[in-house]
Amino acid sequence: MASLVPCPHCGPRPREEFTIKGAALQRPAADAGANEWFDYVYLRDNPRGAYEEYWHHTSGCRRWLVVARDTATHEISACRDAADETKVTNA
Repeated sequence: MASLVPCPHCGPRPREEFTIKGAALQRPAADAGANEWFDYVYLRDNPRGAYEEYWHHTSGCRRWLVVARDTATHEISACRDAADETKVTNA
């Protein structure tokens, strides 16, 4: 059975409709130093547990989403539109 992602626009959709694009990290300020930008672009943690990632609903609404999932169990706990911080869909 495929896992379902609670898209805030399309409702629960199969995981296969999405493309994972990476960690949802806070972007540095435009005037941040080179070291801070280097860390943001190239260095990633590999945490075990709760993690937020950018996902693209490639075969659906084509919106960018922030998906909160557990990296150990792959359980999705929430999903929100990356552009709208107020619209959250819990799994």
